[in-house]
Amino acid sequence: MAILHNPLLNLVSEKIFNALEELYPEHGLTQQKVYDLISIPPNLKMGQFAFPCFPLAKALKKGPPQISGEIAAKIETSTFIEAVNPTGPYLNFKLSNEAFGALVVKDILSGEFFKKDLTDERPKTMIEYSQPNTHKELHVGHMRNLCLGNALVRIKRYCNQEVIATTYPGDSGTHVAKCLWYLKKHVKQEDIPSENKGAWLGKIYSTANLLLEDEKGTDKEDQNRAELTAILKELEAESGEYFDLWQETKKWSLELMNQAYSWADVDFDRWFFESEVDRPSLQTAKRLYEEGHLTKDDGAIGMDLSEEKLGFCILIKSDGNGLYSTKDVELAIKKFTEFGIKKNIYIVDDRQSFHFKQVFKVLEKIGFEEAKDCYHLPYDVVELPDGAMSSRKGNIVPLMELISKMESTIKENYLESYRGDWSDEEIESTAKIIANGAIKYGMIRVDNNRKIVFDMQEWLKLDGDTGPYLQYVYARVNSLVKKIDLEIPEDIAWNKLSKDQEVALLLKLQSFNDIALKCHEQNKTIHLTSYLFELGKLYNSFYAECPINKEEDQQIKVARLALSKAVASTIEMGLSILGIQSPSRM
Repeated sequence: MAILHNPLLNLVSEKIFNALEELYPEHGLTQQKVYDLISIPPNLKMGQFAFPCFPLAKALKKGPPQISGEIAAKIETSTFIEAVNPTGPYLNFKLSNEAFGALVVKDILSGEFFKKDLTDERPKTMIEYSQPNTHKELHVGHMRNLCLGNALVRIKRYCNQEVIATTYPGDSGTHVAKCLWYLKKHVKQEDIPSENKGAWLGKIYSTANLLLEDEKGTDKEDQNRAELTAILKELEAESGEYFDLWQETKKWSLELMNQAYSWADVDFDRWFFESEVDRPSLQTAKRLYEEGHLTKDDGAIGMDLSEEKLGFCILIKSDGNGLYSTKDVELAIKKFTEFGIKKNIYIVDDRQSFHFKQVFKVLEKIGFEEAKDCYHLPYDVVELPDGAMSSRKGNIVPLMELISKMESTIKENYLESYRGDWSDEEIESTAKIIANGAIKYGMIRVDNNRKIVFDMQEWLKLDGDTGPYLQYVYARVNSLVKKIDLEIPEDIAWNKLSKDQEVALLLKLQSFNDIALKCHEQNKTIHLTSYLFELGKLYNSFYAECPINKEEDQQIKVARLALSKAVASTIEMGLSILGIQSPSRM
């Protein structure tokens, strides 16, 4: 569970809990429960934190408003607590700016705020994400899975979780056979490029698929099917010219994947390949059939899940081959056995929801106890403004081409004017950081259950809910701090800050860790992206209404500068745990 990591909530909950212990020994709440019940009221004029007294009414046999008033009378004001106001069933606390500065901002500036333990629950968790197929070209649609998985791994590690990041590329199956078939029959050796072979191979797959579709219904259809079957059998036997070609061409695809992962700053602790569970999965399915866990239906072997309204889950087809479900049963067992994990999260799009329900139910019914610890995290797909993408049809936006185009656009529209003042190297690196932030933020700022429409121009805007907007806010604060160049003392006059924009920023900063923990617990990134966007807007409002360099009162100037540095540090950390870098200037 969450622990008392927020110093302000800890302060308030301790005061409430001590009053409850003195007034009503029979109240039945722990300080942790009191802490969890505290929220931020909608009207900040009443206070920054509110405690609802409803949960106490039954045990104390009193009305919540009466309880609220009696607790308020028991709590004394102090340097940190300016007022305790009972408002109907709620108990509202108004804390001083000194409390926010001393207990929160000071730790943000030192970095200690970002090192706190947020929860004492740390199950060893595997997150499987990014399952691209070899022999196909990576496109922008693949980035939602990659960015979501990478962000969740980082968020959980920030929350002190032990996380094993894994990927599961599809390197076997009919799509591979189609690609190899076309390479052998229709491509000359001299036509194979010397570089960028992975992207070229993806285009070969699309061409092969379109040709096979065109030849359906012709005298070539049966021959094509027979040739593809022969290729698959050769790959299964792990010998022959097609097997050799598969090994060579797989390397081309992996080079492309690693190029994309390097650009995205993504690392995996373990690569599982579909081919490594091909044979073992069939052996497991046959064993389960012999043990009586599976039944035969119309030549196919599987499990009848009709009572669970999940139909018949086929594990061995009538031709003796396995399916994705066969491999996923084997892979789940392999994950828990190899790593001793306690939780297994699959990040796969929502079109596979039924598939995973079947797989998890099969695992449960064969007696695999860890089935309850397998969790499918679905998300909706990425589309272009004119509709869905398809590698089979070839209507995709190739990822590396997109990246190159975005970086060129950024340099042309934003950074060329700095050439001469900035080195060419800084312009190149900044363009990469901005493009990286635009794609990653755009892919994770939308709730998992909503579709994403990719629009490069919209995602590069500096005045909306985008990665470049937040990077720009950070760079702006960073430049301001360097320009003023004031040393921040240990003792800051936080109570000199009185404007609404200053108070709003102080309140926003204290909840950063609460938001990170919420993202971890719910497996969502949207809470953190929304938080950072709101923080950026609040800072811009503060910047417009609360001048720093022109402020004559030195104590106010220092406090505002310290507040600005804290905002920059929080934005930088927030973007970092989403996998996004913050350029020092833009």
